[in-house]
Amino acid sequence: MTGLPWDASYQDGPAPWDVGGPQQAIVRLAAQGGFAGSVLDAGCGSGENALYIAALGFSVLGVDVAETALATARSKAVARRIDVEFVAADALRLDCLGRKFDTVLDCGLFHTFDGEERRAYLESLATVTEHGGTLYVLCFSDEGPDTGPHPVSREELTSALDSSNGWKVVTIEPDRLDTRYHDDGAPAWLATVERA
Repeated sequence: MTGLPWDASYQDGPAPWDVGGPQQAIVRLAAQGGFAGSVLDAGCGSGENALYIAALGFSVLGVDVAETALATARSKAVARRIDVEFVAADALRLDCLGRKFDTVLDCGLFHTFDGEERRAYLESLATVTEHGGTLYVLCFSDEGPDTGPHPVSREELTSALDSSNGWKVVTIEPDRLDTRYHDDGAPAWLATVERA
């Protein structure tokens, strides 16, 4: 919650999940018209997904607890001349942002939480997602060889995203999550979820 362990991941070179560009799943979603209105990238890290989406013309806010990652993201935005905002925020207290978003992206954050934290996290996301808005969750899957750390089963993902905390699952599809340790990405789930 302090962000210190996450910040340490960025201090000696790129973090394992920092692949130097947007996730392929995010590029595909964008090509399919998956983003609309204002966009929140929760757990944005060094900003590659947020920068990619903002470069397409969307208003994007990236949030993370790792100050080193945010500083890197801001430097990239300046160097690339992309208008995007990066701020420090606790994913379990997103209501503190005082804003709502039409599209919310979680790329590699959901699977880092345990069961109780997942519920609190999804409730936090609900406070900043417009009714009828879309949440995308790209997380490590427990299916297939060479899974990433903290893999999630389809059942765990489905049960966390239930209607009692304001969500309606549209689809959960197998995908890949790019890392610096997997040649073609680790097994992942891509969930498309609607804010009820």
